[in-house]
Amino acid sequence: MDRFIIHGGKKLQGTVQTSGSKNASLPILVATLLTDEPCIIHRVPNLRDVRTTLKILEYLGKKIEYANGTVTITANGPLKNSLPYELVKQMRASFWVAGPLLARFKTAEIPLPGGCAIGVRPVDIHLKGFEKLGASAVTEKGNVVLHAQALQPAKIVLRFPSVGATQNLLMCACLIEGETVLENIAKEPEVDDVVEFLRKMGADITADAKGSLVVRGKTSLHGAEHSVVADRIESGSYIIAAAATRGDVVVENCVPEHNSILLENLREAGVPLEVTSHSVHVLPYEGRLKPMRMRTAPYPGFATDLQAPWMTLMTLCEGTSEIDEDIFENRFMHAPELVRMGADIVTEKSIARVNGVESLSGAHVMASDLRGGMALVIAGLAAQGATEIERVYHIDRGYEDLEQKLTALGADIRRYNPDKNEF
Repeated sequence: MDRFIIHGGKKLQGTVQTSGSKNASLPILVATLLTDEPCIIHRVPNLRDVRTTLKILEYLGKKIEYANGTVTITANGPLKNSLPYELVKQMRASFWVAGPLLARFKTAEIPLPGGCAIGVRPVDIHLKGFEKLGASAVTEKGNVVLHAQALQPAKIVLRFPSVGATQNLLMCACLIEGETVLENIAKEPEVDDVVEFLRKMGADITADAKGSLVVRGKTSLHGAEHSVVADRIESGSYIIAAAATRGDVVVENCVPEHNSILLENLREAGVPLEVTSHSVHVLPYEGRLKPMRMRTAPYPGFATDLQAPWMTLMTLCEGTSEIDEDIFENRFMHAPELVRMGADIVTEKSIARVNGVESLSGAHVMASDLRGGMALVIAGLAAQGATEIERVYHIDRGYEDLEQKLTALGADIRRYNPDKNEF
């Protein structure tokens, strides 16, 4: 398996471009199942999860063309309404096909999803929503079987503002005639981007005064063309990496507003920033940063996907920082690996206390999930000496051309496979 070798201690300098959002691309690609007409999606990042999604769409009956960040999706025969476990086990987001398939066929069979081990992330919110829409949901031999004689509009109040459930139920409701109202929904920018794409497909979706989504379903949707929003987690990760290395980096083609709480925390910690409508310039600084208390929360709160990179930055502060992971359990698996690099971190349930150290040192570490893997990359960039990171396939799920972008900023990072004895 591929690994990264990083020789740290170099200040990142230069300009980096933000890719399209992974977390918006995946549901937008899935939403093309709602029509047989051609759809063209631009700014789709070349990531492992994206390639898995395209394989799923091909299996279900779509023809895929993918080049230079643009995906063209057309019909290639009749659609299927079930998936094999071999495809689903690779990615939790594969369960999102349930909504479009249920809407089109009134029945769907989807294996319970897999993915990285950062918590249970149950699909019960999805299933309770589908039941409100008139479907039954039973589990047979590891598969969720959805079936409805007829689907009906409904008022659905999510028990938690789940991004996946919001998007899944939203896609399903678009093809259910009548008015469906989704309350306590996720308000992440990626959800907004899915809504924009669905509207381009002809969906009638509005937001009421309470922020709920009102869907007036139609009998069919048509093809559309769309450009995916910038990836706020990728841009946030590069911003944190620049701060951790005391670098001088401009992150371009991003939406700083989507990372407003991160930028506010960075400024309070002592990181100088220059922000425009589409870029963030991280400036060098002297001395050590101030420790911070941070709690993850649904948008517009601090993104759980940036918690791990943020922890790396806090290891270098002067004093004790505190992080409360309030979204997913078991999301501190990167902490012991950071400790191997000289960090002083104590975790207890959902709380991590980070006692800042003057510097980190290179070590042999292992990525256990996507964002925890990026935390180790940032630690390796800031550390003195060489860091070797195993299981970088986790990181490949969410960061397009990572080593190329970091190399262009002056980092010494190389990918190699010890089994093949090649760099």
